[in-house]
Amino acid sequence: MTVARTILESTIICPDCGHAALETMPTDACQFFYDCNGCGTRLKPRQGDCCVYCSYGSMPCPPVQEAGRACC
Repeated sequence: MTVARTILESTIICPDCGHAALETMPTDACQFFYDCNGCGTRLKPRQGDCCVYCSYGSMPCPPVQEAGRACC
């Protein structure tokens, strides 16, 4: 039996300016807001996503990874 390892880092990319930042995601909750370090835009999840990492990150948030589904 293979156990999937939860990935805790995600590169979040701002849709406004394209700035990319490697961030450590919280393990116990979804993150609803994220302030871009490039342009200052406050990101919030797209419709249907639980958090900014599921919307703009290279990896979905840990709760989604662990649940094995599209959104928590």
